[in-house]
Amino acid sequence: MNAPLQPDLAARAARQAEVVAALGAVAPPHILLWQPEEVTPYECDGLSAYRRKPLVVVLPETEAQVAAVLKACHKLNVPVVARGAGTGLSGGALPNEDGVLLALARFNRIKRIDPIARTATVECGVRNLAISEAAAPHGLFYAPDPSSQIACTIGGNIAENSGGVHCLKYGLTVHNVLQVRGYTVEGEPLTIGGLACDCPGPDLLAAVIGSEGMLMVVTEVTVKLLPKPVLARCIMASFDDLRKAGDAVAAIIAAGIIPAGLEMMDQPMTVAAEAFVHAGYDLEAKAILLCESDGTPEEVEEEIGRMTEVLSRCGATKLKCSESEAERLRFWSGRKNAFPATGRISPDYYCMDGTIPRKRVADMLEAIQGMESKYGLRCVNVFHAGDGNLHPLILFDANQPGELHRAEEFGAEILETSVAMGGTVTGEHGVGFEKINAMCVQFSPEEREQFFAFRRAFDPGETLNPGKQIPTHARCAEYGKMHVRGGLLPFPNLPRF
Repeated sequence: MNAPLQPDLAARAARQAEVVAALGAVAPPHILLWQPEEVTPYECDGLSAYRRKPLVVVLPETEAQVAAVLKACHKLNVPVVARGAGTGLSGGALPNEDGVLLALARFNRIKRIDPIARTATVECGVRNLAISEAAAPHGLFYAPDPSSQIACTIGGNIAENSGGVHCLKYGLTVHNVLQVRGYTVEGEPLTIGGLACDCPGPDLLAAVIGSEGMLMVVTEVTVKLLPKPVLARCIMASFDDLRKAGDAVAAIIAAGIIPAGLEMMDQPMTVAAEAFVHAGYDLEAKAILLCESDGTPEEVEEEIGRMTEVLSRCGATKLKCSESEAERLRFWSGRKNAFPATGRISPDYYCMDGTIPRKRVADMLEAIQGMESKYGLRCVNVFHAGDGNLHPLILFDANQPGELHRAEEFGAEILETSVAMGGTVTGEHGVGFEKINAMCVQFSPEEREQFFAFRRAFDPGETLNPGKQIPTHARCAEYGKMHVRGGLLPFPNLPRF
């Protein structure tokens, strides 16, 4: 005889049965998953330290099914979390234990490439890289290129406002999208943006991009395509001092040069990357910069010359410029594979994502070195140095008691330091579940309430991806017990973003 369920488990089972029945009335059974072994693969995104199992996973195949599922969930007041490829690193697609996970990977059709208008219209589950691959025969490409571009979807890029190594020159997702189409929390169709140069009314497109799935469920996206540059070359610059490398970044921008890419890796990171991909990195350097120029051959030659001059003036110990496309790609291979390379040297790592003024890069690296001693954990660093977006990778072993907690405290201090230096708590990974406490540091209660008010204009019941991005007053009060001094937020005199 089976033992009776505990009251909370019994209530969950009853709620699950209710939700499954409601969804089964509007959707075919083969797109519904609710058995434990079926929903377990969806319990986390790329931030695997936090896991939850949803009541039900839905794998819709048509927009009509998306609308029907949203209507049914809205009627039952069931939370809904939309998910793409699950490559996000901030817990933005972490399921709600009492809700439905709407997995949109089957929306993977490229609907239209328009080489004249230079646009691509694609479904939300299309991979980032697949857009450029489809546009390549027309001499076009899609500019934002996150390191996960081989796997991440355009819908996820919309949710997090993703960037990449070339976003310094070409912009983030928000600068490269014209229109999104999808559904409200009530299952009603909604189109934001347009294909014209301008659209009447407020610019809601910029608000939807980066809203982490809290305003609408996006099913279709129209993006801008750009002409593929005739030539691209990359300088690999070595420095014997972190501050010299950081100063070189600021000097390049101050000289009026906007490289196609400007990335920094510290010595521990270059050692790990070199062992993984054999990119030809200088392992004696305390830091290396990858500085790319693209355009016509004449433009590239001039810009490479100007960057070489600046880098030499700033104390570069070695300079090597790619002489072929294969060599350029090899230079970038270590940077593009920094995360998997880190996975080879540590059982676990915690990837942070903050942004600071580029002139403070060296200050931040020195601060992180102090934190390594404080928390007893190593950290390897890779930066989108040109725009100050940093990605410290904190190394730990989750099997060792207390190490995950120390890694979280280490990460929290990095984010608070980013704000103290005049920066922000995220650059491209989003806030999600991971950085929600850090939002208490950056934004005042009045600002956070405005965020909630804007959200409620789209989702009055706050059931689309609840518990993400915007912290409640109660959460901030609890966080403040540990971090607030004298009743004030940290850095009270700092202007808030």
